[in-house]
Amino acid sequence: MSEPLRARDQRLAPRGLNREQAAAYIGISASTFDKLVEAGAMPRPRMAETRKIWDIHEIDRAFDELPHEGASLMAANQAGSAVSDWN
Repeated sequence: MSEPLRARDQRLAPRGLNREQAAAYIGISASTFDKLVEAGAMPRPRMAETRKIWDIHEIDRAFDELPHEGASLMAANQAGSAVSDWN
C-alpha cells in the first residue's frame, strides 16, 4: 500500500523557492538577495499565478557565476560571464 501523499511531501526537495527561501539557500538576507536580482546576478522569479518562485537550478547556476573574494561582479560581467543573462 502506498504512503499518504502528505507523508511523502516532507521528503521532497523543493524545485521552487520563495524569496526568503532563495536568499537563505545561498546564505544571504532577503534584502541582499533582492539587490543581486536587481543587478542581474541572481535570476528573476518565475510566476505561478501571483506567486513569485525562484528555480533552484537557476539559482545554482547564478551562484556559480558569482565572483570569488577579491574579484568584482563587474569584472565577471566584462569577462563574458553568464551573470547578465538573468536580466
